[in-house]
Amino acid sequence: MTTVTLHGITLKIPKAVQTPGLMRRLETGIYEEDEAHAARKRIKPGFRVLELGAGLGFVSNICAAQAGAENVLSVEANPAMVPVIRANLDRNGHEKTQLVHAAVTAGDGGGDIAFQANAAFLGGSLARQDVAADELVDVPRIGIRTLIARHGPQVVLMDVEGAEAELFDEPWNPQLRFLIVELHPPRYPAAVIKRIVDCMSETGLTYDPLTSRGRILGFRRVWAGKQGR
Repeated sequence: MTTVTLHGITLKIPKAVQTPGLMRRLETGIYEEDEAHAARKRIKPGFRVLELGAGLGFVSNICAAQAGAENVLSVEANPAMVPVIRANLDRNGHEKTQLVHAAVTAGDGGGDIAFQANAAFLGGSLARQDVAADELVDVPRIGIRTLIARHGPQVVLMDVEGAEAELFDEPWNPQLRFLIVELHPPRYPAAVIKRIVDCMSETGLTYDPLTSRGRILGFRRVWAGKQGR
């Protein structure tokens, strides 16, 4: 276990996930820097925040610090990372952040779904057809509709390793102010990105230049006048 402090947040990283690439990003301070920037820009005290895909819990801690831990719900599919995230939240004083072990899918969810939990958590994803059975674990499945209805988020941050392709088939909740999603273009055609944009447009959101960087695509609600800048 290695301890790293990044932008005031203390993280313990298990040896099993210490790839050279991950450790280099942590040491240079660029780990999840675009997601962290977006969270700091758009999350205000009291905002209800839904984080899909929590990684090490770095952005989870930023969300909790910005909104108040009691307002944050983080969802992580990889069973190996759930205790790591929980410990990293607790050691930074965010014990009230709710952490759920589940894979997010379209619709209402329910039951279990096969998940490829790689040793390097950054590669974990919902199972593909070409993956051997011994590489898979079953994890609880929760539907995006169910999550949104239960939590009523004003801000959603999403990094789900390509599973976002299935989550934008219908408009989201009208309370949503901001969506920050990491795209994974190698895993789906450009038509999926168009579907994400179209879905957010139907939800009343538009492109957000303040939070969009690289593979991070940000959306903000369209308000009349000067609100929401």
